[in-house]
Amino acid sequence: MTARPTLTLCPHAPVPALPSEGMIGVIAPAGPAPLDTDKAVQWMRARGYSLKVFPGVYEKNGYLAGSDEVRLDDLHAAFADSEVDAIICLRGGYGTPRLLDRIDFDLLRDNAKPFVGYSDITALHLAISRYAGFVTFHGPLLNADLLGEKQIPTESSFFNMLRGKVRAGTVLAHPVAYPLTTIEPGVAHGRLLGGNLAMIAATMGTPYEIDAEGVILLIEDINEPLYRIDRLLTHLRLAGTLHKLRGVLVGDVAGVEVAALDRLLKQIFEPLKIPVLSGWRSGHCDPNLTLPMGALVRLDAGNKELMLEQDVVARR
Repeated sequence: MTARPTLTLCPHAPVPALPSEGMIGVIAPAGPAPLDTDKAVQWMRARGYSLKVFPGVYEKNGYLAGSDEVRLDDLHAAFADSEVDAIICLRGGYGTPRLLDRIDFDLLRDNAKPFVGYSDITALHLAISRYAGFVTFHGPLLNADLLGEKQIPTESSFFNMLRGKVRAGTVLAHPVAYPLTTIEPGVAHGRLLGGNLAMIAATMGTPYEIDAEGVILLIEDINEPLYRIDRLLTHLRLAGTLHKLRGVLVGDVAGVEVAALDRLLKQIFEPLKIPVLSGWRSGHCDPNLTLPMGALVRLDAGNKELMLEQDVVARR
């Protein structure tokens, strides 16, 4: 089965590519974590980049990395800073939804640049997609992934995507050591969007919920048993979200037995008759591959391929 576009989707704007010897800014818009600054600086320097750490990274306010004001100021400052070529988040956890109704999306749009993170950062991906309209990246966090020395594809996928080495027409590489599973075969063209399933569900009913029309939905999660995954997907089904999708790409669902998850996915998505591909190494896993949120892609679930249909960065 091939799911043809029922409407014409305008591509999200590509962002400027990360230049050689550029500067990467790190912010903490969600939870706190200790940062070994010397290690982080040396790690970036070894790859030809400098690092700018924004003040809130060093703060801790309970389960938040600093107050809402500090975290929001850092988000705005990192985008506004002309010396910063890309932004990576320190960690996920919780905190980004508290910022959504105070973000200056005009500022972000006028200073668009690669913005990278996952887990709780999903709320920012969804909001930027809806209100700023440029490509962002579901990819590694500084602490857990890059400095955590996850497998090589984590780093190479991150840099290849941001540097512009992955262009329109490229079939995205997936490590052969981690087989993919076709839940429902078929081909779909749409806008890749989503991320953490719990966060997607948490934003439903707000102005920042996912705009699912024409979307190929990415989902991943951690610390959610199978029945909660069922509840989250059922929530999206009852809200009418799943019926708007063109396809689904299932990332890592950490802690859930794969065969049981595949059975649940079959139950949920078979009636919708859309392509579903499971097992993509993206999320709370090792390796953790970078994916462009808001970008137009082609999902071929039967052949287990995901292809970019637009450039996601503009090389300078």
